[in-house]
Amino acid sequence: MLSLVLPKGSLERATLELFDAADLTVRRSSDRDYHAAIDDPRIERVRFLRPQEIPSYIERGLFDLGITGRDWITETQADVVSLGELQYSKNTAQPVRVVLAVPQNSTWQTVGDLPEGVRISTEFPGLTKRFLDSHGIKAVVIPSYGATEAKVPDIVDAIVDLTETGSSLRKNGLRILDTLLTSYTELVASAAAHADEDKRAAMDDIALLLRGAIQARGNVLLKLNVPAGQLNAVTDMLPALSSPTITKLARGDMNAVETVVPKRGVNTLIPALKAAGAHDILEIPISKIVE
Repeated sequence: MLSLVLPKGSLERATLELFDAADLTVRRSSDRDYHAAIDDPRIERVRFLRPQEIPSYIERGLFDLGITGRDWITETQADVVSLGELQYSKNTAQPVRVVLAVPQNSTWQTVGDLPEGVRISTEFPGLTKRFLDSHGIKAVVIPSYGATEAKVPDIVDAIVDLTETGSSLRKNGLRILDTLLTSYTELVASAAAHADEDKRAAMDDIALLLRGAIQARGNVLLKLNVPAGQLNAVTDMLPALSSPTITKLARGDMNAVETVVPKRGVNTLIPALKAAGAHDILEIPISKIVE
C-alpha cells in the first residue's frame, strides 16, 4: 500500500534500530543496497536515499511516506504533511541544531557584527541566505559538499552547519554565534497520499508503532510482590508513567505491584525496594509504550 523512503547516511543506523524496535524490521541484501523490504502488509516498497533529497521527492508524490529532518524540509521548502517528530538523531535523543559558527578568536559576538561580504560555507544555502537576509547581512554564501568545518579560516570566514553536541565544532576551533534552526527527525507524507483514507490510516499505524518504540527507550517494567503492611512505603519509592498498578493476591496478605520506571537508576532502586519489604522482583524489558 505505502511506498516508504528512509534516510541513507548518518541517520541510517539509528533509523534501522528504531524500525526494528517497532517490529518493522527493514530487510535488504547488504547495507549498500538502496532497495529494501519490510514484512508488513501496509508497506509495499522501501527505498534508501539521502535525507536532503527526501522532502522534495515526497512533495512530488514519488513516495507516500518518509523520514527526514526538519532542517532539510526547511532548506528545500518542500510542501509535505508532517506526521510528527520522532525524537531520535544520530547519536542521542536530542535534536540537532543548524548553527552559525565562527573561529574561537573572532571578535564577532552577534550576527549583526558580520561584515559585508563575509564568506560563509554551508550545506544549507537556502536556509542560510534567508536567515542572513532577515538580519540585513550581505554575505557570500558558498555551498559545501562536506568537510564544512575544515574550510575555516583558509577558505571561508564562517560556516553554517549541523551540530548535535557541539564537540566537533570546538575541536575545530569554532564557536557557535547563533542557532538558525532546531531540528528533530520527522515522519512526513505527501499531501496526495495523506488525503487517501486507507493510506492515511496505514500511516497513522506506522507512526503509532514508531512513537511507541521511542517512548519505551530507557524504560523497564518492574513487577514485585509486597506485604500489605509495607505497600505504602514501597509504592512511595516508585516512579510511574501514571501510577503503579496494584492487585491484591488471592492468598495471603500480599499485593502484586507493576510499574514502568527509567532503566537509569534501577540498579539502586531494586535493592532499596527489597530493603523496604518487596520481594519476587522482576525487571522486564519494554519494546513499546503506546499511551
